[in-house]
Amino acid sequence: MRPWRRMPHRHHSWQASDALLAVPLGLIAAIIVADILTPPHVPLGPLLIVAPAITASFASPFITALVGLIAIGALLGVGAGFHLLTSESVGAQIISLVVVSVVVTVFRYLRERHSHELEQVRRVSEAAQRVVLRPLPRRIGPLRVASVYMAAQEEALIGGDLYAAVRTSFGTRLIIGDVMGKGLTAMGDASLLLGAFREAAHRTAGLPELMTYLERSVCWNLAEPTEPGQEGECFITAAIVDIPDTPSPARIVSCGHPPPLLLRDRQVVTLRASAPAPPLGLGELTTPEYRVDTFHLEPGDLLLLYTDGVVEARDPSGVFYPLTARAASWAQDTPVALVHHLRADLLDHVGGRLSDDAAVVALQRTADPH
Repeated sequence: MRPWRRMPHRHHSWQASDALLAVPLGLIAAIIVADILTPPHVPLGPLLIVAPAITASFASPFITALVGLIAIGALLGVGAGFHLLTSESVGAQIISLVVVSVVVTVFRYLRERHSHELEQVRRVSEAAQRVVLRPLPRRIGPLRVASVYMAAQEEALIGGDLYAAVRTSFGTRLIIGDVMGKGLTAMGDASLLLGAFREAAHRTAGLPELMTYLERSVCWNLAEPTEPGQEGECFITAAIVDIPDTPSPARIVSCGHPPPLLLRDRQVVTLRASAPAPPLGLGELTTPEYRVDTFHLEPGDLLLLYTDGVVEARDPSGVFYPLTARAASWAQDTPVALVHHLRADLLDHVGGRLSDDAAVVALQRTADPH
């Protein structure tokens, strides 16, 4: 199916290029006609430089070079018609046109090669995203789920934020976290935590025991930071939620992570931890105690998990994004619609580009246990 979807797009792009190609060709014709009609002491040949320059803004290097050759040929034709090819003026115009055509063609080639390299980097980044940050399914047991990741770096699709979900013998276990920093270093630390979570989430029954395991794993893997000068500065905020398939209370443990929001009947409840533990990776500085908090997730309720890149996003005037106030207006949405509205509204708030990675996971319990 994918090749068939690409063909209409390529056909549309070629038709658009055809239409734009009429602009430089029309300019060449107009300049030549004007040059023929004007007196010989008013040279208009130098204006032909604009034709390859304009073509380079939208066409391939081959088309750019072809338009340059057409412009050069037109100038040679006018010079030959008026027997001026041996004059210094026409010779200088031809040399200038040749030089400009070569320069813009080379720059167009370099720009196109850079675009191909950037596209390849994006494809590799997307592949890494699917390996490290696997997409959450739309349905997990009795839960409808939706997620979105917004990377701060324009060239990347992922960074230091993370989320994952696994099925256990009693229900669904989810993690959301945020690694200090951005880019490839943060992505590596996030992959370490996700790997440890997926390995232990199935066989560790209690949340405190799971958090202890993750703390040890993070301290071990972050003992040698990948960047100099970061000794003792690497940590990961995280929250793990256990949601049983039965109507039993859900459980949550937070390690310095922003509190989730519970949306019920157009009301928003902030699920603050009674005794939040320090972020993962700082366990050697203290003796963490992982206290489990409980809450009820009724059919129709929405649970919104997010990273600090959402609530710490600022608009151009420095105002933080009002997540709680905005979420109240989307309390009746499905998880997919809620995530869609939140992403669009957040990007509009910051003017189109985030300064920090942001991740959002929304889930809703349904009446159907399957």
